[in-house]
Amino acid sequence: MTMSDPETSLTPETSLTRRQALTLAAALGATVSVRPHLAAAQDDATAPQQAGEPFSFDALTDRMREAAGTAFEARPVPEDYFRPESYDDYRKVRFRESRTRWAQDEDARYRLQAFPLGWLFERPVKLHEVVDGEAREMTFTTEDFRYADELSDQVDANHELPGVAGFRLNTPLNRPDHYDELVSFLGASYFRALGRHSVYGLSARGVAIDTATRRPEEFPDFTAFWLDRQVNPGAMTIYAALDGPSIAGAYRIVIRPGATTEMDVTARLFPRTEIGQLGIAPLTSMFLYSARNRSDFDDYRPAVHDSDGLLIERSDGDILWRPLNNPPRLTGSYFSETSLRRFGLHQRSRSFEDFEDDGARYDRRPSLDVTPQGDWGKGVVRLIEIPTETEANDNIVAFWIPEIPAAAGDELEFAYRLSWGDLPPERDQTLAFAEATHAGAGGVAGVESPENTRKFVIDFVGGMLADLPPEAAEPPRAEDDAAAPPGEPAIRPVVNAQGGEIREATLHRLEETGAWRLAFDVEAPADELVEMSAHVAGFGKKLSEVWLCQWINA
Repeated sequence: MTMSDPETSLTPETSLTRRQALTLAAALGATVSVRPHLAAAQDDATAPQQAGEPFSFDALTDRMREAAGTAFEARPVPEDYFRPESYDDYRKVRFRESRTRWAQDEDARYRLQAFPLGWLFERPVKLHEVVDGEAREMTFTTEDFRYADELSDQVDANHELPGVAGFRLNTPLNRPDHYDELVSFLGASYFRALGRHSVYGLSARGVAIDTATRRPEEFPDFTAFWLDRQVNPGAMTIYAALDGPSIAGAYRIVIRPGATTEMDVTARLFPRTEIGQLGIAPLTSMFLYSARNRSDFDDYRPAVHDSDGLLIERSDGDILWRPLNNPPRLTGSYFSETSLRRFGLHQRSRSFEDFEDDGARYDRRPSLDVTPQGDWGKGVVRLIEIPTETEANDNIVAFWIPEIPAAAGDELEFAYRLSWGDLPPERDQTLAFAEATHAGAGGVAGVESPENTRKFVIDFVGGMLADLPPEAAEPPRAEDDAAAPPGEPAIRPVVNAQGGEIREATLHRLEETGAWRLAFDVEAPADELVEMSAHVAGFGKKLSEVWLCQWINA
């Protein structure tokens, strides 16, 4: 079911930490997405359009197809304007509320603010508005931004800027009288969105190129955007040009805000060169610790993570749940799928008491699902877990890899829906879900733990299991002959391990919560990587999700 690849390596992270990003968000009014090597790229094919030029997604597609047939040239960094060069100075530049675009439009559902150029964001991104099928460039000047007093004498008044670093959109998401932030695009092809009452957490991006392989990772950029408020009433439609050394592409993103904010994405991709690993619909998140590995961190908070598991829904209806790890070394897991229904990074922990953090509010971080529109055929979902000692680093990546590698001259199209929100599992669905995963020393409590052994405990909740009595997991005894051997229980645990051996798997119902608790020990040699799977079966079928976990006996 899974394969592990602990030998790959990643390009080192930029000096920007997640903590800096959160601080910057507080200063700018948005949490931003930034990543290493924000290499911007744009040739003549992606140059800004003149005001009033006809625009369509097909026309943008033609332009990016043409761009892919030419040699890549990185856009130059303009030098004729002031831009902050340090993180501290960058956070002192804010967009003026009075200059918010569309704020004066009657009944405008969306409002736009831009991020300034500077610091890590040196190459300009062009923004356009599409009105009645025509693209009109949105220009920005130094008057659109408020500069701290110590910077203002370096800024020319009303100086036209060559572009901006990115943008955010606000809408009445949580209440009708206030424009809340809905989505932000900033850095390479990264973007984030919110469902109702969410706070920023994990990110999506346009594409992932050679992530965690032996080849250098590439970060293509969204180099230009076109925003259309008319074509899909009530929604915001964003078109984007993607460009990088090995690929060009055209994107259409239709955003519908709500309790779960949905984005319908169409990506048309044109490789310039052979690509070793093309990642579609990549997601990036952070997992530092939970109850399973809290002993490694001296912290008052019970858990620290944006997401706690990878969910995969297969074409046959099986649901895989893979709790996330902060491993001692970089690891990669591959889940082979055909006609995938969905995959995503979820935050199932939703109680404030799960985290006890009234600043970061990890209990309100959104989950994010990717649902293919159409049949994606054969491929794999890859999960990458990177060791980290701080919550400042995003260390979790997940994406889809098509079975057929991308080659120069290919024309690829992928359509999918991104769903941002709480996305809680349904208790009345057929399959019980893994509500919690616990781990600790193996063996019997109160005595010395056996060497090279670890205990795992999974609590399954909901589904048809919820209606079964405790004795369903107990072998029935013959009524007529006390000496007769007991029969098989109605339900039983199914537990397997690759790289280790399962010891003493048990299943019982918790009187206190009604959850079904599956517990087992696994024994493995030192430094061995163990892949485990477990579910509850009975009456000729699976009664729970398939729980998957990876353990390195370090």
